[in-house]
Amino acid sequence: MLKIKDLDISFKTQSGLFQAVKKISFQLYTGETIGIVGESGSGKSVTALAIMRLLDDKHVAVNGSIVLGQTTLSELSEEQMRNIRGNKIAMVFQEPMTSLNPVLTCGYQVAEAIILHRKLSRKEARQQVISLFNEVQLPRPDTIFDSYPHQISGGQKQRVMIAMALSCHPDLLIADEPTTALDVTVQKNIIELLLKLKAERQMSLIFISHDLGVIKQVADRVLVMYKGEVVEQGDAKEVFDNPQHAYTKGLLACRPSPALSLKRLPVIADFTDSNHTIQEILQRYTRHPREVAERRGKLYINTPILKINNLTKTFRAKPGFWSLSKTVVKAVNNVSFEVYPGETLGLVGESGCGKTTLGRSILRLIEPTSGTISFCGTELTGLNAKEMRRIRRDIQIIFQDPYSSLNPKLTVGESLMEPLKVQNLYGNDSLRKQKVLDVLRRVNLLPEHFNRYPHEFSGGQRQRIVIARALVLQPKFIVCDESVSALDVSVQAQVLNLLRELQEEFNLTYIFISHDLAVIKHIADRVMVMNKGEIIETGYPEDIYNNPQQAYTQRLIEAIPK
Repeated sequence: MLKIKDLDISFKTQSGLFQAVKKISFQLYTGETIGIVGESGSGKSVTALAIMRLLDDKHVAVNGSIVLGQTTLSELSEEQMRNIRGNKIAMVFQEPMTSLNPVLTCGYQVAEAIILHRKLSRKEARQQVISLFNEVQLPRPDTIFDSYPHQISGGQKQRVMIAMALSCHPDLLIADEPTTALDVTVQKNIIELLLKLKAERQMSLIFISHDLGVIKQVADRVLVMYKGEVVEQGDAKEVFDNPQHAYTKGLLACRPSPALSLKRLPVIADFTDSNHTIQEILQRYTRHPREVAERRGKLYINTPILKINNLTKTFRAKPGFWSLSKTVVKAVNNVSFEVYPGETLGLVGESGCGKTTLGRSILRLIEPTSGTISFCGTELTGLNAKEMRRIRRDIQIIFQDPYSSLNPKLTVGESLMEPLKVQNLYGNDSLRKQKVLDVLRRVNLLPEHFNRYPHEFSGGQRQRIVIARALVLQPKFIVCDESVSALDVSVQAQVLNLLRELQEEFNLTYIFISHDLAVIKHIADRVMVMNKGEIIETGYPEDIYNNPQQAYTQRLIEAIPK
């Protein structure tokens, strides 16, 4: 149903043409699912946008042929192409929050496409949308129809986007990273939903992802893209069982596997720089049980660096337009635990379970409602703002979204020097700059990055910048809040390796927060499972994974892409 031949996409830049996609060819058959996999910048999303003809002709040169059925899409006028979009081809975009209009209700945005393409009245369109919301398994479809995007969860927003894409019964659905940064349980639900809808509607599907574990669950055939080229393609089972290209081997190996205990995760360079098999690389990095036992023996004879007792954080929503009574939510409910020097304590749970609130309450970025926080023998809950600022030299946080936690108006150097100025360290800006350059080098960034702005970096580089900012004060303790959740699996592996290296080098203590139990099992010495504001299970990673005591923990394990 779709033939792509010698597709070549170049962006017009000040320094000339940049070739983002280099003469790729593939075919998609009716009812088939093709998985396109690769890192950010490999050309996956640009290929999808070219199929939809959503690239700006003024700034992008597209050559080659894209034929849908018997129609060559490049020969159509913009008006004819508008009839193809939605009716024949639809797309679920990567980031639902930025794809949905924040000032329009969810239902109106889906109804708009139905009214435009299928010429229905507003009343008929509303009924169609509510039917679609039922089909994509959204709770309370009537309520969500009248809700704005900020009033619903990330998984619900993704379902709204899927409903919008399906509203005109397309023959081909392109799903561009539809599960990135979602909880693993929500990710599993979205994947199952897409496959169910594809079967019921007899659609073809192009599923784009950086994660081969996700691709394996959905695809009949796989295309592996690297630097704008298709380096490997074939039947999904063959590609997974017997990868030929070094890049494919690297993508397969670098995702944390809960079945393995590794000192460090393999990265792409382990395979592109050698002819080793996946098994050989994994064997090299496997951690012996004796090493684990020795580490635990050293960790847990020490006095805890952090003691949390009966910590509670309650939010009270004021009466508003939709509700006449106050709503009381216990985001953190009577939580107690200890963290030991040099330990990584993993905190795992779905969005909304209270993980981030707990992490921020420990640093008093959110004031706890009750309970005690003892850090290195000092009770934090009684300190004033000035005293707390001094303590923050020793306790830092790496926020979930590095881009939104960096000031876009400040260069990287200015952002990293700022905490040194606040704490009156190193005397003058010349010495501070030298300290910042040393830290940038330590997180594998270059001295010339000092004068660049956050928007000039990739997601993985920005994550290294916020790690450097946490590190520049030489803290003892860092809260890592979902610090790898939105990264490509290959970049995620590099960042996890870096965090472990920094821990050994500077004797850091971490609370590592994530929704992904595979990541937590790899990085953590102990694991706490959180649900509805409470710690429901605590133990060593292998015990939690092999013998979960709670049904909720079992659900998190089952959701990990195999």
